[in-house]
Amino acid sequence: MAQVLEFKLPDLGEGLTEAEIVRWLVQVGDVVAVDQPVVEVETAKAMVEVPCPYGGVVTARFGDEGTELPVGAPLITVAVGAPASDAVADAAEAGAGTGGSGNVLVGYGTSEAPARRRRVRAARREPAATVTVDGSAPVAPAVSVSPASSAAPAEAPGGPVPVISPLVRRLARENGLDLRELTGSGPEGLILRADVENALRVAAPREEEAQAARAAQRQAAGPSALTGSRRVPLKGVRGAVADKLSRSRREIPDATCWVDADATELMRARTAMNAAGGPKISLLALFARICTAGLARFPELNATVDLAAREIVQFDQVHLGFAAQTERGLVVPVVRDAHMRDAEGLTAEIARLTEAGREGCLTPAELTGGTFTLNNYGVFGVDGSTPIINHPEAAMFGVGRIVPRPWVHEGELAVRQVVQLSLTFDHRVCDGGTAGGFLRHVADCVEQPAVLLRTL
Repeated sequence: MAQVLEFKLPDLGEGLTEAEIVRWLVQVGDVVAVDQPVVEVETAKAMVEVPCPYGGVVTARFGDEGTELPVGAPLITVAVGAPASDAVADAAEAGAGTGGSGNVLVGYGTSEAPARRRRVRAARREPAATVTVDGSAPVAPAVSVSPASSAAPAEAPGGPVPVISPLVRRLARENGLDLRELTGSGPEGLILRADVENALRVAAPREEEAQAARAAQRQAAGPSALTGSRRVPLKGVRGAVADKLSRSRREIPDATCWVDADATELMRARTAMNAAGGPKISLLALFARICTAGLARFPELNATVDLAAREIVQFDQVHLGFAAQTERGLVVPVVRDAHMRDAEGLTAEIARLTEAGREGCLTPAELTGGTFTLNNYGVFGVDGSTPIINHPEAAMFGVGRIVPRPWVHEGELAVRQVVQLSLTFDHRVCDGGTAGGFLRHVADCVEQPAVLLRTL
């Protein structure tokens, strides 16, 4: 039965207490042999490959590349077919045989694998010091190579492996330079700092060209390809809004006009209505009532364009949409037959649809079929806007914030409650005179609510 053993970062000697993971040499699920290097680490003094004393299947790795681990921290876990003590004992009996020593770092002790490809790495001239397998208790020190197996590895005949300075290794790594591709100018082919710097100078022009090419690709790909960008799927409510607004911009030649109005009397009228008892009347409902009165006088704006038939379709009913911001995004519920409702009825229906929108339970029927839209962007603390028409409608009326401002009233300068009103319209259904007439009528109703009595 397989046993899962944990291999910890060994004591690397020379008073070193931590090491940085440079490169993992195995993946989870790989089969490893005894003494096979599993990770390349860098200490303050050298870069070494750490061999695993167990043979089996890698079941976990601990730490990403670039992570610094203390001695004794877990490196990997391996599922083996025998206890670790048996594996170590077998390795000790075999000495430098096929099982490997099972207790030393590559470059610090014995190993019979001259055919194994090795990177140029740190080595020591003195005999190998005692090291540990799991960072806790020492095991047998490295043994000397017996005469029968004393052949030195082919990569370093008759002497130690050249030691590459950690500074040189770091300089190469930070600049993306592979030391295996360099020929060292030092003793026994040792790679020096000058060798790395010379290679970087040669590669600099090519790198500049590559960077310029990558920059051109990023620019062509757009902002979403820039470093640090993120992608947000256009789906659900956000996707539906995007499709509708994009189509509106493609198909509708819109124009916007606006006017400032003195809303002081409208605010007073609302206060009087609410003081009279009964359900409270919302300000948005009053603007909805004013819009339906304006559309009764200017029905050209309660329309849509049938491109296939090349006709303008004017509607008899006003199905008034109103923009509502919810946690799921912007929605536009529709008040059916708004022209048939009074201020109290409009208040109740707007409140119901708004609550349904916040709960995310609006039906498709309540979100479609609008003929005109009312947009109260004053709730965001802004004065004006040039909105995109809610396709396939022909117009959108906007209300800004109502704030005290200096205003000439009855020939005198006074502080009044002023609001900016705007109308964005499809220029195909009417000209500026119609749009301006509608907006002026709405402003008159805001400034003198009694004007509405004509249409009650």
